[in-house]
This record gives sequence, structure tokens and C-alpha cells, in this order.
Amino acid sequence: MSEDQVLSPADATLPATSGPLQTISAGDTRYTLLGTAHVSRDSADDVQALLDSGAFDAVAIELCDARHQSMTQPDAMGEEDLFKVFKQGKAGMVAASLALGAFQQRIAEQSGIQPGAEMRAAVEQAEHHRLPLLLIDRDVGTTLKRVYHSVPWWQRLGLLSGLLGSVMSRQKISPEEIEKLKESDMLEATFSEFAAESEALYTPLIRERDRYMALRLAETTPPGRYRNVLVVIGAGHLQGTGDHLSAPLPESPAEERENLEATPPPSRLWKALPWVISLLVIAGFALGFSRNSELGWQLVSEWFLINGVLSAGATVAALAHPVTVVATFFAAPLTSLNPTIGAGFVAAGVELYIRRPKVRDFATLRHDVTRLRGWWHNRVSRTLLVFLLATLGSAVGTWIAGFRIAGALFG
Repeated sequence: MSEDQVLSPADATLPATSGPLQTISAGDTRYTLLGTAHVSRDSADDVQALLDSGAFDAVAIELCDARHQSMTQPDAMGEEDLFKVFKQGKAGMVAASLALGAFQQRIAEQSGIQPGAEMRAAVEQAEHHRLPLLLIDRDVGTTLKRVYHSVPWWQRLGLLSGLLGSVMSRQKISPEEIEKLKESDMLEATFSEFAAESEALYTPLIRERDRYMALRLAETTPPGRYRNVLVVIGAGHLQGTGDHLSAPLPESPAEERENLEATPPPSRLWKALPWVISLLVIAGFALGFSRNSELGWQLVSEWFLINGVLSAGATVAALAHPVTVVATFFAAPLTSLNPTIGAGFVAAGVELYIRRPKVRDFATLRHDVTRLRGWWHNRVSRTLLVFLLATLGSAVGTWIAGFRIAGALFG
């Protein structure tokens, strides 16, 4: 057999695998789905053995562009413009991605197995055999956003604390947790405690991704392009994705796929709320001055002090530069009255100007964030903390000061 010759599964005997195999035919394309364990050396060996068999002319894997880049270009974060990240409102997603990466690194250190080894094997073997590599999973940031928007706002704090708790804890990962990872991936393992009891979480985390991957396969493997495609996905997605592939898919899968990529926009009330609060506070100042100037200045002083102290204090907790702390103290009361710019944006901008991250900060970022103190030690992650904590401090200060103003006027 020549190096470029491709055998069909019907003509070739596929090697035995430790994970389940499911073969589905759609038109003249044959999909062989390999259910893998994300924390298993056997799964990586399965991928290599299957691709070495010469039975496939394309490889599809459960990765998105962002996670593929993270795997193949681990230093790509160094090319990010952090100021642009803050300006575009992506700081939270970047921090969440770093937290997930820290969780993954902990598992690698404690189990001796790098999660996602089978995906890395698929990438390397596809390059070695000169096979097209198809990335079929939904972008991790989109999934996180849809998970976040799938629950009521009062439950989101629990999700965030669960994410932070899972990555910040230094407790040894139990064998049971390792076994869970053999049936799921980082996202599912991190939110498993919540997803098991919440249909609202299960849908964007698992069910939507099953459908999405089937749509991506239909979109990237139109009739006549490939004959035999190896699909490397987690065992937890095997049944769902296989069921979708077996059923008739839309002739134009892109439209449905784009719907699954959309992030639900905030409600009009939620978008209007910051402006309403600003108008109420300004109206409170005006009412206070209309009664007497002493009351008016008291309200203004309390607004500035509460907002400034809480937001600046939050940057102190992030170990921000003293100039950043002072700038945040004066900026927070003003930005709280202007919804177009936040205290966190100002704080992060000043911190970046004074303590611009160095090359070594980007080089060691993924390792540093595996330790709690590393988040404060690395200039990149510390700037993210400055942004997030300053934003939180300003939000808390706005509500406390707002209630103080209302109490002084109508109490």
C-alpha cells in the first residue's frame, strides 16, 4: 500500500481500541467515532493506532480554534493586547480560561497524565500522515457565556465561586474525580456538581455541543470531500453526537450552527439599569442641594468616599501599584455615574501603563496561575485581578452609597 492510499473500514481491519467505536454512514461519507477518556494514555494510543492503519482520509477532533491554538501555541497569550482585551469586555473570559487551564495543570501534576493527550496525539498524527484536521467543537468562550446566561443572575455567583474553588484548591484530586474526567472534559468536570442537578446547565454544556459537533461535521465534510473520517470525541459525547449524525441533518447546517454560537443579549431592563441608577443618584444630589447645601455636599462626599474606598481597596487586595490605587480612588465615583466606562477599565489601564507585563510573565503565565499566590505574582494575571476586583468594588460601592443617599433623603 502506498503512503497516500486510503482504505475503507470495510476493506481494512481496524486495530482494537480501549475506547468505544461507533461507525455511521451519511451518504458516501463514513464516520468512525472514537469515544476517548480525556485523562488516559490508552486513548492517545488508540488514536495513533487508528491513524497508523491508513483507513482514514480526515481527522475531526473535539477542539475549537482557541483550544487548538492553546495546545499548539502555548505562548500565544504573549501576543494578546491586554488593553484591547479589557476594552472588548473579554477579561472575565480570559480569567476563566486561565482558571480552567490551572485546573488542567493540577490534574497533570497529580495524576502524571496530561488531560487531552488523545487530542494532542490526533493533531500530531494528522500532521504526520498529512491528513486534514477538522476542529468541530464550539468555542470555549461561547460555551462559557451560554452557561453563564443559562441560569438566573442570582445563581451566577455560585457558578463563579465553584469555578474558582475548583482551580484554587490545593487539595489532592481524588481518584473519583479522575474517573469523572475519563467520561467528560474540563468544562464538564468543573461544573459537574451543578450540571448534574440543572437542566439549564446541562443543555449548553453537553447537549448543545453534541448537536454542534454533528453540524460541524456535516458542514466540513460535504458529500464527495472525504470518504472515511475519524472523529475523536470524549466518551460522554459519543452517544449524543452519534444520534445526531444518524438522523437527517439540515441541508444548510451553518444557520443552525450560528444560532448555537449566539450569546443571548442582556435584557433591555438590565442594559438600562446602570443609566437608571446614575440618573437616580444625580437626582438625589440635586434634591439634597435643593433642601440645603450642607445635605447636598454630605451626599456627594459619601458617594465619593464609599465608591472610592471600596474600589481602591479592592485594587489593594489585588496588590496593584500605589498609583493605580490612587487613580482608582478618584476614578470610581465618576465612572459609577458614567455607564460607558468602568472603574476596572481605568484601574487596569493605569496598572498596564506602570507595570507593563514582560516576556517572562507571558512565558510563565500558565504555570503561575496553578498556584493561588501565582495570580498575584504574575503581572498578566495580576492585571486581570486588578480589573475584576476594581469592577466588583465599584459595583458594591454604588449600591451601598445609593442606599445611603436614599436613606438620608427619605429616611
